[in-house]
Amino acid sequence: MTVTVDLDHRPPLTFYLSVGLVAGSIIALQIGIMRVFSVGSWAHFGSLVVSLAMFGFGLTSAVMCVGKGWFERHWLGAIKGALLAFGPLMVVCNLAAQQVPFNAIFLVSDPMQKWRLFANFVLYFLPFLAGALYLGVVFLKAKKTFNRVYFADLVGSGLCGLSVLLAMYYFRPDDLIMAPLLLWLAGGVLWFVSLGDRRGIGAIVIVAILSAVVHYMAPQVLGIPKLAVSDYKGVSYARKFPDNQRTYERASPFGYLEIYSSSYLHFAPGQSDNAAFNLPTMPKNAYLGLYIDSEGPSGIIKDLPASETAYFKYLSMYYPYILKQNPDTFVVQFGGGISTAVALKAGSAHVTVAEGNPAILTAFREDKGLRDFTGDILNNPKVTVIDYDGRLYVAHTKNRYDVIDLSLADSAGLSSPGGFSIVEKYAYTREAMSAYMRALKPGGILSVTLWNKEEPPKSVLKLYATMVAAARDVEGSDIANDFYVASSYLSTATVLFKRGGFTPEEIAKLNAHTKAMSFDAIYYPGIKVDTADLKQILQDYHDQFFFEGAPADPTAPSEKEPNDKPPPGMATTGADGKVEAKEAEPASSEQEGPRVPATVLGRLAWHYLINGGWQQVADEYVFDTRVLTNHQPYFAAYIKVKDLLKFTDRLELVQDEWGYLLVWATLGIATLFALTLVLFPLVFGWRTIFSRYPGKFGTLIYFLCLGLGYIIVEVGMISHFVLALSNATVSASVLITGMLVFSGIGSFFSERFLDRARSVMPRIFLAIFLILTFYAFTIDYALDWIGTLPYVLRIVLCLLLIFPPAFLMGFPMPTAMTTLGRLGKDHMFLWAWGINGCFSVIGAALVPIVATSFGLPAVVLVGAIAYLVALPAFFSVLMPLRSGRPAAA
Repeated sequence: MTVTVDLDHRPPLTFYLSVGLVAGSIIALQIGIMRVFSVGSWAHFGSLVVSLAMFGFGLTSAVMCVGKGWFERHWLGAIKGALLAFGPLMVVCNLAAQQVPFNAIFLVSDPMQKWRLFANFVLYFLPFLAGALYLGVVFLKAKKTFNRVYFADLVGSGLCGLSVLLAMYYFRPDDLIMAPLLLWLAGGVLWFVSLGDRRGIGAIVIVAILSAVVHYMAPQVLGIPKLAVSDYKGVSYARKFPDNQRTYERASPFGYLEIYSSSYLHFAPGQSDNAAFNLPTMPKNAYLGLYIDSEGPSGIIKDLPASETAYFKYLSMYYPYILKQNPDTFVVQFGGGISTAVALKAGSAHVTVAEGNPAILTAFREDKGLRDFTGDILNNPKVTVIDYDGRLYVAHTKNRYDVIDLSLADSAGLSSPGGFSIVEKYAYTREAMSAYMRALKPGGILSVTLWNKEEPPKSVLKLYATMVAAARDVEGSDIANDFYVASSYLSTATVLFKRGGFTPEEIAKLNAHTKAMSFDAIYYPGIKVDTADLKQILQDYHDQFFFEGAPADPTAPSEKEPNDKPPPGMATTGADGKVEAKEAEPASSEQEGPRVPATVLGRLAWHYLINGGWQQVADEYVFDTRVLTNHQPYFAAYIKVKDLLKFTDRLELVQDEWGYLLVWATLGIATLFALTLVLFPLVFGWRTIFSRYPGKFGTLIYFLCLGLGYIIVEVGMISHFVLALSNATVSASVLITGMLVFSGIGSFFSERFLDRARSVMPRIFLAIFLILTFYAFTIDYALDWIGTLPYVLRIVLCLLLIFPPAFLMGFPMPTAMTTLGRLGKDHMFLWAWGINGCFSVIGAALVPIVATSFGLPAVVLVGAIAYLVALPAFFSVLMPLRSGRPAAA
């Protein structure tokens, strides 16, 4: 077959459409893999696999750079082979990966888990390698018109990424692989149409049909899962109950939502053990389990009859209703609806409830079985529903409330094993807490309940520090009377803040309830705290992780255990340690019961938070307990950076931090691979290929900065946009779509300025730097306002926000690549593409590290600085060949 298409001179429209669709299928595959890991395992492992798999672009460019001559001679066959392999590899590798039982919880204890994670990487690497080969060869053959091809690549990727968001409504997560498969088929057909290759069209259609048949039929025939869910995810437990029944299921971009019923489901968050002894009957089959992406359960409580409502008094979230009669209540997040049910049954005159996940509201409003079970709670005449984040609502409303409740709705899943990704929790930040406090009526109560299942305590200490900081923002420095705190060991902790402070009579009521529930009083005005225990507790927790001998366990008694003390009224004397009576002292609630180190530390934390000196305690504590802010909204990353290396040989002690540690591991692996692939062409072609190419180092710096800068801004802005869009998947899809489409438009327009690149590009770089610097410190204010608007309008305004920087960020890459192509620097053209891809992966791994250490504005600033550094390096790209090759236009 004779090919008459010249890709450097007026190729047909079908060629550009093919590039866009195939590039879009690569983006769609990335999103699909992350969704598969979100549902089947933990999201950050999906990100890890995708990050490493993207090295397919780096490897492709390195090989093509060295073997450029072969690829130029056999370009047609290389593209055809890559296209025909891409689709089947998607399906086969995805199915094969599901048969490799990777379990994150055993990553340290079972050496096989490391190999299984590596197997997942290799399997998912193969389809990316095929996709990268297609794009690499296309770029090589169309290097002189790279601007237009890059435009098709970016715009196609962005729009196809948005189409995958819509596909999530149609395909369940285990079938989402069909979205990139269909995009690949369309792109492949258009490629062969552009070449007039009918046999190629027939071949790719047949291969696509066979791939779809394998995806749908092979699991049934072979008895294998299409999506294997870890045994350690919440939904796996529910599916194993003998009488389990899935009563509701719906897939959407807001998560794969499932609801299960079972007599084995008992979900009473923070319930006192005394309920079983004091209630005449416990409610039977009172809960359904709500699971989102297999995580949960969030409890859905049935509409209890009046005879059983005493049950609610034994829940930790009942505290504010001890003091408030017929309150006007605001529930910050609906979740499974328990807080709303408690508020109604406790006698609230009216309940306003917010929920930012449309999928949850749809389920509770439309499913008949769920409406019957809950008494149609969202349509209760006493209930008003706000369909966006509660923290945004209270920040902008003029309404004031007697009770504001935030109970276990969106806390980090601290009881789940396997580690956690770096996820933004904006509902718990200092700014959010300040907004809740300001939305209280005089004498109103803010009640925050958080899971307290960690030993040593971590998340609750962050919560304590954050709420105290917020209270000082609202009430000033004198806040000693404004808090009451109670907890249940390895269960929950509840913090009450009262506008104007608690009275002695109210404290007495709360203490009586705490005692009746057998909870621990952690703080109240006038509580007595013995600070002599602090030094020993801090040392014991430190030794639990870093002791050179046998690890210390603060939960077990020992000779130096500060809590191994005689009960009230007794004292030890003499060398034999015998116990004898001493004069009795009045017992206070904080002295009753066993003295648990975590409980004592909680009391000490409040003592120093209220009276001063907490920062010194926090500095000495083994984990990071910094205040959560909108710039650092993470219930994660507790390991201090200075201690990272100390934990490398004791990872089994910090399983809940593996998500954070894997980010560092990914950065190290990415850096190693990037440097290897970037230097590979130089090692094999320094004298024969690059000897006549001036400005090699400057070119490396330039594309390094572009790779780092673009991905850092893109990923960093995703975290910012969660403020307005309230969902990480939607935020990522909208942000990626906007960035790629607008950058693609910028790429298209950049061709007009190629002849003036030397004078225009410095202005472009400065404009990017200034816009990003401005956004770093101001965009949150705009996003907070946008988050209160109807959802479609939120998406539109977010896209408008990202347009200015994204449009300008579309100029640098195609301008430089086209210049290299026109200068005849063909090997450097391929090498530069690889540099950009490799350092994009490094940038993606760098974002969560910078965000947790320095905050989200620092992330955007790093991206801005990368573009500023690229400015002088750009002139190295313009340097002509030394052997008399054509100079830059």
